[in-house]
Amino acid sequence: MPDKVLSVGLKPDLVHQVLISQLSNARKPIAHTKDRSEVSGGGKKPWRQKHTGRARHGSTRSPLWAHGGVTFGPRNERNFNKNINKKMKRGALLSVLANKFKTGELFIIEDMALENGKTKNMVEFFKFFFGKQAPNVLIVPKKGNKNVFFAARNIKNVKTVSAASVSIYDCLKYKNVFMEKEAFEEILKERVN
Repeated sequence: MPDKVLSVGLKPDLVHQVLISQLSNARKPIAHTKDRSEVSGGGKKPWRQKHTGRARHGSTRSPLWAHGGVTFGPRNERNFNKNINKKMKRGALLSVLANKFKTGELFIIEDMALENGKTKNMVEFFKFFFGKQAPNVLIVPKKGNKNVFFAARNIKNVKTVSAASVSIYDCLKYKNVFMEKEAFEEILKERVN
């Protein structure tokens, strides 16, 4: 682990800020209510303005009426996006990786060469490290190592992502992180320069 990364240390506020922005940007607002202009009906004035002894009304689709529009309901046009600088994202990821390295939860492996994409090969691989089934593992193989993706996809609590797709959320969600050396160098090259 380069000194440049180890010296970063854990920055909880920065990590939290980047995590919140990542989760917000992933949100897709689905809940949607219709306002008075979108509800069907209500074109005609219910009764005349004056001399009925009743309150004046212009439409039966007013939010005050049954089957009327909804006031201040959730709308699917809502934008939850939060912008985060590249340097902040970079710093947060390096902070998490450095912390995992110090606590012994980051494993950098020279080569994860599997003969084929069989799940039992990956299970054996984890038994070598943990002596049992893998607890919460994120795997980051080098580019072109498809066997690891195929072998790990059916194992519970194991996720495989490419070096370009590693996120703060994944690093925090999964206790142990396995990276091939090439993938780790790619992350550092992208994010330390």
